[in-house]
Amino acid sequence: MIINPILPGFNPDPCICRKGEDYYLAVSTFEWLPGIPIYHSRDLKNWELYSHVFSEGHSIDLRRLPSAKGIWAPCLTYCEEEDLFYVVYGVMNSMNARYFDVDNYLITAKDLRGPWSEPVYLHSAGFDASLFHDRDGRKYVVSLDWETRAGYEKPGVICLAEYDPEKKEIIGYPKRIWKGGTDRGCIEGPHLYQRGRYYYIMCAEGGTGYNHCVTMGRSEHIWGPYERDPENPILTSAPGDPNERHDPDHLKPKYYNPDCELQKAGHGSVIDTQNGETWMAYLCARPFTPELRCTLGRESAIQRMKWTEDGWLRTIDGSNLARREAGESALPEYPMPGVPSLDDFDSPELGNWYYAPRILPQSFVDLKARPGYARIRGQESRTSLNQVSILARKLTSVHARITTKMEFVPEVHQHSAGLILYYDNMNYINLRKYYSETLGQSAISVLHLENGEKTEVLNTRIAVEDRPIYFRLTIEGRESCFSWCYDGENYQRIGRVFDTSKFSDEYCRYGEFTGTMVGLTCADKVKRQHYADFDFFEYVEEF
Repeated sequence: MIINPILPGFNPDPCICRKGEDYYLAVSTFEWLPGIPIYHSRDLKNWELYSHVFSEGHSIDLRRLPSAKGIWAPCLTYCEEEDLFYVVYGVMNSMNARYFDVDNYLITAKDLRGPWSEPVYLHSAGFDASLFHDRDGRKYVVSLDWETRAGYEKPGVICLAEYDPEKKEIIGYPKRIWKGGTDRGCIEGPHLYQRGRYYYIMCAEGGTGYNHCVTMGRSEHIWGPYERDPENPILTSAPGDPNERHDPDHLKPKYYNPDCELQKAGHGSVIDTQNGETWMAYLCARPFTPELRCTLGRESAIQRMKWTEDGWLRTIDGSNLARREAGESALPEYPMPGVPSLDDFDSPELGNWYYAPRILPQSFVDLKARPGYARIRGQESRTSLNQVSILARKLTSVHARITTKMEFVPEVHQHSAGLILYYDNMNYINLRKYYSETLGQSAISVLHLENGEKTEVLNTRIAVEDRPIYFRLTIEGRESCFSWCYDGENYQRIGRVFDTSKFSDEYCRYGEFTGTMVGLTCADKVKRQHYADFDFFEYVEEF
């Protein structure tokens, strides 16, 4: 049995494709780099982090973009005739005044580990663009045509444009083809498929919150008109068909369904296996209740599907509810390597499971200067939207223990380094070592930023020696706290217990759509060159 989510933690907007017996799934990364993780599986149950589209050696500029902007909803497809992978992605530059200024690009590779082609600009009509390869060799770009005019239904309508591979541009302007398969509104995330004589359009509707769902329509012509599936939505956490077209808000907590283990189910993509099974990948979330706060962000799930005799897609059990138990596959089980719980930094290459906000972590992490240590060079404050030294990994469970051993000698009060629980640049908790002018020596304390309000918790300040020090973050459900010691055994609590649930889309005012990260950090707000050495980074999930 496949148990959801298959990719826990910050892994939203999954797009799945197949090449032979190999399955690949791409997810959004927003302001985090490396960008667009690609996961690999051979049984749809066990997944490895295979590669990233934008990794070391690839340039994409996300600096100064606010949280929740950056790379949105990649579409990963494989064209068998060309033996070529395609990725279409959008870079959201601004959501000011709900204009949603996005640029959509196309990039290709023979191998998902690269090299990747130079990006081709497609258009800026709207977000969630995806690519469809027709049987006749023609290619089409389908996306949301974002609506900004007063008096028009928001957020818009799905549009279609043909893509010319020779000229590397779309032909003409996108044409509106589909207003949705329900009246939930907030249509987005379109994908086109072909089966028999029909073209099928699959969309997300209801907003990527608690009214989220997957819908379908079909037509004998790619330009439409498309007829609604009579049983829409075909997958959701919130059954029914409420009329929410008038409300552009995406979250809609009133549709929380206590009878469903997976909330926010929607944004689907489908794949047929080599043995004839059909599966849908989709996003979901698991909130703290009663606050309905999703600390882990939107996660990736999968569900067994089937085609009916009259040509519509249904879940294998005949309901339209997202399930924790995804179904059985006849594919033979194929274990995959997971992310190690302990990284001692003995490898000369940084693990591909590490991320940084807006810049590549290799730009500030050195694994060769002192073998066996990650040397992190300090840069701007952690509130900056430019160049921040945070080496982080995704929080995949709300029961976890994160530990590191650090060597750091601060020289001025602008030097600090330590362990961080991070949602965005306006919401984090940092156990740091720094230079205290009050004490005239090194000290440790907790610094807390909540929706932009900074609190230096001065009653946690403790004078410490300049020798190796252990920092630990313990997350036990909705309670998170820090501790420290010199010997790695006798940890002392420092600071109060913090509310884990506040690290969520629902609580944070300045960011959304992402998820909580944990990591190592260093700041040098004077010369951008002082560093901290970290001996190891341990992440252990505790059940």
